[in-house]
Order: sequence, then structure tokens, then C-alpha cells
Amino acid sequence: MRKLPLVLSLCLLPLSAATTLAAQPLPYQDASLSTAQRVEDLLSRMTLAEKAAQLQTVWQQRRTLEDQQLRFVVDAAAKLIPHGIGHIGRPSEFKTPKQTAEFNNALQRWLKQHTRLGIPALMHEEALHGYAAFDASSLPQVIALASSWSPQIMYDVYALAAQEMRATGAHWALTPILDIARDPRWGRIEETMGEDPYLMSALGVAAVKGFQGDTGKDGAFASDKVVATLKHLTGHGQPQAGVNIAPAQIGPRELHEVFLPPFEAAVKLAHAGSIMASYNEIDGIPSHINQPLLQGVVRDSWGFNGVIVSDYFAIKELNSRHQLYSSDAEAAKAALLAGVDMETPDPDTFLQLTQLVQSGALDEAVLDRAVRRVLALKFRLGLFENPYVDAALADAKVGAAASRRFARDVAEKSMVLLKNNGILPLNAGKIGKLAVIGPHADETLLGGYSSIPRQTVSIYQGLKQKLQGKAEVQFARGTVLTKALTPAEQQAEVFATADIRQRSQAAGTFSMQRWNHDAIALADEQDRKGLLDEAVALAKSADAVVLVLGENEGLSREAWAETHLGDRTSLQLVGNQLQLAKAILATGKPVVLLLQNGRPLALGELADSMPAIIEAWYLGQETGTAVANLLFGDANPSGKLPLTFPRSASHIPAYYNHKASAKRGYLFDDISPLYPFGHGLSYTSFSYSDLQIDASQARANGEVQISLTLQNSGPRAGTEVVQLYIKDPVASVTRPVQQLKGFARVALKPGEQATVSFSLPVNLLAFYDQQMRWVVEPGEISVQLGSSSADIRLQGSFNIGAELTEVSNNKAYLSRVCVAKAKQETLCDNLTD
Repeated sequence: MRKLPLVLSLCLLPLSAATTLAAQPLPYQDASLSTAQRVEDLLSRMTLAEKAAQLQTVWQQRRTLEDQQLRFVVDAAAKLIPHGIGHIGRPSEFKTPKQTAEFNNALQRWLKQHTRLGIPALMHEEALHGYAAFDASSLPQVIALASSWSPQIMYDVYALAAQEMRATGAHWALTPILDIARDPRWGRIEETMGEDPYLMSALGVAAVKGFQGDTGKDGAFASDKVVATLKHLTGHGQPQAGVNIAPAQIGPRELHEVFLPPFEAAVKLAHAGSIMASYNEIDGIPSHINQPLLQGVVRDSWGFNGVIVSDYFAIKELNSRHQLYSSDAEAAKAALLAGVDMETPDPDTFLQLTQLVQSGALDEAVLDRAVRRVLALKFRLGLFENPYVDAALADAKVGAAASRRFARDVAEKSMVLLKNNGILPLNAGKIGKLAVIGPHADETLLGGYSSIPRQTVSIYQGLKQKLQGKAEVQFARGTVLTKALTPAEQQAEVFATADIRQRSQAAGTFSMQRWNHDAIALADEQDRKGLLDEAVALAKSADAVVLVLGENEGLSREAWAETHLGDRTSLQLVGNQLQLAKAILATGKPVVLLLQNGRPLALGELADSMPAIIEAWYLGQETGTAVANLLFGDANPSGKLPLTFPRSASHIPAYYNHKASAKRGYLFDDISPLYPFGHGLSYTSFSYSDLQIDASQARANGEVQISLTLQNSGPRAGTEVVQLYIKDPVASVTRPVQQLKGFARVALKPGEQATVSFSLPVNLLAFYDQQMRWVVEPGEISVQLGSSSADIRLQGSFNIGAELTEVSNNKAYLSRVCVAKAKQETLCDNLTD
């Protein structure tokens, strides 16, 4: 029935289109030419409307391009995107991998064959902790990944996401998030890599390389790689009062020393192809029109030559939220002039660009500048030569069974043992009956920006499988955290389609619904009636209890509208979880508290009364298997906290790298953290000795060599994360009391030892002086090495010699690390255990 409209639409194409299709290849179609040559040739042939189209996105409007079977609709494309399109937003939504690949292929084929110049589209997807699409591999949430303190894990996770994305025809990932997270009331904490700029720089560089490979600044992308997007520039992780997109009260020195370094490192070391501006403002200037930042810092100073993309609806919000302009045209012009190249998620304010140029209000050269960057990405991705994928292979490549072991291994390394009085690991031989208690212990919590993977393993399922044939495992909910949606609400929610509900139930996860649904209500006594008594009865009959408490994806999440909130004023356990925990402890049975949550929690008295506590965050599809392996000692905890756990919301800010004047104390309370940055225990023990410091090159542009001997002095094989901190005790401006400047994951067998060496660039100790020069100052530097920011095992110092030196053009971003074991090859840069 669609053949007639197709024929008619083809007949309506300009004669030049038919001529182009039959003509000899033009220079921009010649893959032997450089990207710059191809871009200039293509740009010279484009109309103003075609240029403007390349700076736009289609997301919500994309549904007009799909029929009821989610197939591409040709005649709708001719109406919606007659001049082509820059990129398509999230084409995988509600589709299987094969359906996604077929849709993307059909859309690309239409663009290639039925638009005047045949310019392919970029397909962007979310891939925060794995490709966020049906059946794709779902890895631990980012805050959990960061708890591994492993650049290699970050690389591997995002390399897998890139492979699965390209298998369906996607090219552009809207991640990684490099927001320094300094306020745990903020609902997006779970999406970040924590509070420290050095740790985030190391992990962020690895993440970008996992996505993009070794492309260099201008090189081609491999067929299994995608463009990474650094989010959100900048200050997004320290919003006023912890409220999403609120102003960030950050001074220029702090901005450059704390919030910008991870972005700069990812640009200069990993050559990130894209950056997304943030919603918030700093000192009255929203990021989307912050020309000194986007042009002056990012492009002029860092040399970034990729695409700067808007956050969803953010240019529109320059008017509706920030109240800066009286029209969409003014907002569009301001954003484009500031350096924003593309608008998301749908054609909106950038629809005004054509008229702005025609009226003389905007120089077409400004438009051309942005179009060049977009076209360059498309050429580097090879889309003009091969925009298609093999749809028949998509289902097999996405969420493959072979990835399950990797997902489990990552989950095991992402958990943090916060406390252990000797109860862990559990001994299966001494347990006849295990009680698993918790509101979500029979479900797999995935966290935000998730879809529905092929399979999941809940904590209850994982423990049943672990103890099958050995012990009885029973489950009791104990309590309910949030109210279930009513049938009426389910019908009204766009994401809660019948297909998604069925998929969620089959996979044992409702993360997508809770995270997306606007209305969130806490459960009440009626909702919880009888559940606590049932759980206590089960605990009394068991030999041990695994108590799973915390949050769910509705209790801490992105607040993207006034009708969809996710930030909190409290860090305490919601509902009657504390009452439940005290009742279970009162049974006298051995209890392990397992936390599932997206941000630090204030545990109150449970921090003292619980025999053992594990921070599990959201661990992805293999949650239950990983948890069971850790609880029973088949895996040894090695995770470390990437951010500080405050004692309460009133203790915020609580980050470890504070200034010396920040922690005088509180009346009637303890100002110290509940758990410090870098904290994490093991089932074995590690001893540190023989600190050596070679400061012979301790001057600007030089390196200090620091080494120590690490030994596994306990009974089990394990992995320690050695952490290197420095302190500048006397400086011309106030300095943090501690700063992480290196770390190394070191796996050792019982009794085994290794020499861990750090090559610390002196320029990594530079800072902005009173004249805002990036300088290395002479003087003493204290060195601390240990198992956390509060567990320092070795200390020393060295002196930076010579005169004060400005090193603005010779910054350092990361230390180099080597681990040498006896009779083993030396592992440098410490990317692997």
C-alpha cells in the first residue's frame, strides 16, 4: 500500500537529485581524499537548508518515521527530513537489535538514494553502563564501575558497548559522564565516577578509548567503535542545594583545578569526538552560551576539534528556564555563536538558523563552521562508504551469552566491603538455611539509563543457584519502598507499554519503568502490613541472613522536569528499613547487610550494629551471581569508594579534598565521614613497606620516582588498590588537605609481594596562583601512600627545586605506574590486575 506514495515522492525529487545519483563520483565521495578535502567539497555543494539540517536531530519525531511494526516509513521521511538530518536520536527504543539494524539501514538507504547529496545520518544512543537497548549487555551502574578503580574495566565496558551499538548501526554514544559529584543529594550521583578529578580523569580517558579506540585527533574510527560524548560541561555535579540543573557556585580557580581537568584529559589524551554542554549556569552564564568556556577554553586552549552538542531541550531552556532571550531565534543564534554545533533532541530553535542567515542576522560562515565538524565525524566514521550493517547478525552480537562472564567479573570487582567483623566470607558448610530479606532482593536493580537485557540474575536467584543441593534458601520481602503503579497510571505512562511490562517481568527488572515514571510515592503502613513480621519469622528459622536494603531507581534519579523529580533532602534509608534491620539483628542470627543504591547513604546506628556491610550499588544483569560469589568467598572484594559517605545530609559537603579551614567541627556531632574516599576492605590483608622517593628531577617538567613494596600478608589471594596522595603544606594560595595523584590495582597471592612504582610528573602538582597562572611552586611536598584517604600506611616528602615556573602549555594529567612481581613481567600503566 506504500508503493504509490513512494513513487510519487520520488517523482517530486528535484532533477538534480536524479542527476547526482547517476553521475560520476564527486570529490566528497572519494575515500582516497583527506577528510578536510571531502568536507570542503561537500560543504561547497550544500544549500542553506541542507546545512541547517545537519545541525539538527530527530528523536520524538522519529516515531512518525515508524509504522506499528517499528519499520521505516519512506513517505514520512520525505516530509520530515527532506534535506537530510544530522543525527537520529535513540533509534533502538522499543526495538529488538535486528529491528533497530533494519530501521537504521532503511533510513540510511533512503538518505543515500533519495536526498540530493546522499549525506548519511549519525545515530546516537545512550550507553552509560552498556548499550541502553533491548537485549543489550547491562553492566554495573557507573558509580559501581568507578568503585573498581580500574581503567581496564572502564575500557572493556565501553568497548563492549561500542561493539553492540555498531552491530545495530549506531555511531554516537551520549556518554561518559565526567561530572565531579560533590553533593549526594543530587539524584544523578549514580551516573558519575565520583568526587575526585584525578580518578575521574584516569577512568574517563580509558572510557573514551574504549568507545573510540586509538583514532587520534582526526583519524578514522574502526568499524566496531563509536564517538564518545563528554558530559556535562560543566559544574553539573555540584548544583545549588543538590537540585538538578541548579546554578553551580564555583569560582574560576576551583573550576579549572577540579571540574575541568577530566574533560581536558579526555580531549588531549583520548581525543574525544564530542562534548555536551550542561544545563546549569556558572556565575550567571549558562553553559550553552558560555563562549569563553566553549570556544576560549575547549577549542582555543585544549585544541578540541570535535562536535559540541546541546543537552536535550537546553537551547530552548535559555528562554523558558534561564529567561535570557525573547525568541527562539535569539537563543539559537547565541548558542551557535558560543560554540554549540548541534541541537537535541528534535528540530526546535535551530529551525530558525536558515531565516537568521537569510535576514543577515547571522553570518553563514558561523553555520559552515558547525557543519564542517558534523560532516568530519561522518567521514571519519566511514558512513559515506558503508552506512549499513548486517541486520541478520544483530541479535547474535547484542547481549551475547559470551558477555555474561565479563558482566559478572565486573560486578564482582565493583562491590565495596565497608565493614566485616569476621562473618564474611560465609561458610556454606555451616548453613542449612539462608534467609534472603529485602524489598528488591528478588529483582535485579539496574539503575538509570538502562533498558531490558536478555537475562538477569537477582540476589535471591543467585544465592539459590550458589547453594543448590547444599542449603535451603528462602526469601521474604520485609518491606516495600515505593508504591506500585496503579493500572490507570500504567496506561498513561508512555514507557509502560504492554511489551515493556512483559519484558520487564520476564527479565526480573522494572528499572526502566521506575526511572521513567513521573509519579513516585513512598509506601505506607498499609502497603507494608505483615511484611516485617514475615521477615523476622524467616530470620529466626535460618542459620544466617542476607539483608538487602537501600533504594530503587525511583528514589534517586535524574530530575528532568518539575513533574519528574529525583533529588533528595535526606540520605537516610527510606520507610521502615531501619526498623526492619533492627528487628532482624534482634534475632541474634548472623546478618550481612547488602546495600543497593545509587548514591551514598547515611546508615546511622547500622554502621555500628551490623556485623558486615557491602556496598553493591546497582550491579547489572549478573547481580545475583556476583553477589553470591562475593558472599561465599569465590571472589574477594577489591572495590574502593570513589566518593565520601557523609554521616548525614547535614554534613554536606563532605568530599575528602577539602581545604584545611573546612573541618573545624560540629557541636554535638562528628564531622568526620562515615566512610572515607578510597575506603574498601578485603578478605585478606596487605602490608606496605620500603618507601623510596627519588626527587633528583623534582622540578617543573620533571618527574619524581616513588616506589614501595606491597605484600599480601593474609590467607587469601586478593587485589589491593594502592593510593598515592600528596599535600602541599605551604603555598601562595590555599591547597586541599589531600589530593589523589596516582593509584594501582595490584593482584597478589598469599605471601606474594610486588614493587609498585609511580612516576609522578611534577607538573601534576601545579595550580593556579593568585595571578591565575598555572604554576609549579618550589617547596616541600608531602607524600602519602595507603589503602584509602584515611588509611595511610607510608609517608614521606620531597622538595621541588628551582624557581616558580609557569607550565600552562605543558600540563600533566596522569602518573605512570609500574607493578613488578618476582619472576613476572612488569605491568606498566597498571591497566590490568
